Amino acid sequence: MPDYKAMYYSLAAQVADAIELLIRAQQNGEESVLEEASPVVTLYPAENSKDTDQKEKTES
Repeated sequence: MPDYKAMYYSLAAQVADAIELLIRAQQNGEESVLEEASPVVTLYPAENSKDTDQKEKTES
């Protein structure tokens, strides 16, 4: 008869190892994104800034 308790503990240990591996891979990916010199998002000024200012004043 197979030793189910030993099989369960072996499986649980391997699942924990896999989770740790995935977490490390995610952290490495996040670190590489943060180390990039150029920003990912570029912000541009609004084309009609006067219209935006007037709307904000009327809503207040």
